[in-house]
Amino acid sequence: MAVRQDQTDGGARRAVFSPVDNRARVDTVVRRLGDAIELGLLADGEQLPGETELAGRLGVSTVTLREALMALRQRGLLITRRGRGGGSFVSLPELPAEDRLRTRLRGWSTEELRDLGDHWAALSGAAARLAARRTEPEDLRQLRCTAEELRCAEDTPARGRLYGRFHVELAAAAQSARLTREQVALQGEVGALLCLVLSDDRCREEVADRQRGVISAVQDGDDQTAGTLAERCVRESTARLVAVRLAL
Repeated sequence: MAVRQDQTDGGARRAVFSPVDNRARVDTVVRRLGDAIELGLLADGEQLPGETELAGRLGVSTVTLREALMALRQRGLLITRRGRGGGSFVSLPELPAEDRLRTRLRGWSTEELRDLGDHWAALSGAAARLAARRTEPEDLRQLRCTAEELRCAEDTPARGRLYGRFHVELAAAAQSARLTREQVALQGEVGALLCLVLSDDRCREEVADRQRGVISAVQDGDDQTAGTLAERCVRESTARLVAVRLAL
């Protein structure tokens, strides 16, 4: 059944629909919405706002938006229905088969993966420290839910999406729209590859434990511990991904 959410709830979702750079081309809008769909920030079957409203939220012309929506349809991320109750609806893609993910991973050198890990750790560490200083305990509900969902997730594609979503929501808890957008873009770049390491149940449980540790430190207002734990979570996951790359 199609879902329509007129009110975007939570900082992570608000970042999806915040204005893009006014110099942006169509591919910027495609990347923003496509990354959000890949991460599950926009739910499968969810109806996007109407073209005029969505163009206004993103700060682009309706012509630019229509071209972006067409590109997303061609990628299989959106479907369009005509008539009463019609519009653009999210179509969550199936995760590529493991051999396709491994082929994609071969395109990364170990140096590139380590460099990306450094960037990612810096983003998540900064987000965790800011969240510990700025957020209220009741604002951590979504983070807790995501960590718990990851702990229980049996489906490998779901694990990958939940892992990435946690870091996006951590940036949202830091009340930083820029950090949140950076995390969305980064997860769109590398998030699916993490399925290659999260398929292991022990790894999944270790990640969920680290995430709960980050949440506890944020709730306690311990910014240094929160930042250190968030960075460690990213670095260890990146190290596992590098190990997979070396084994190819």
